[in-house]
Amino acid sequence: MTDKKFIAESVGAGIVITLISYFYNGTPSGLVGAVWYGFPLTWIRYLVVGPQYSPWALDAVGLIADIVIWSVVAAIVLFIAMKYGKHK
Repeated sequence: MTDKKFIAESVGAGIVITLISYFYNGTPSGLVGAVWYGFPLTWIRYLVVGPQYSPWALDAVGLIADIVIWSVVAAIVLFIAMKYGKHK
């Protein structure tokens, strides 16, 4: 596998896993007024109190950090699968 393909697959998997993490409710206990989504970092919030004022808030830094984190995890898994897998 070429380096470009390896990087593209890792980043693609990182993006997909990050988008799936949207379904993880990471709201801290005791927090009232908002629901936080994303894992391991919160990157989107839904404001329950005052939703008429743009209820969805996107944290771009958290989103990019999540993509980077999951891309690194995917690269490690892909590397191990290529190194120890039966098909090379």
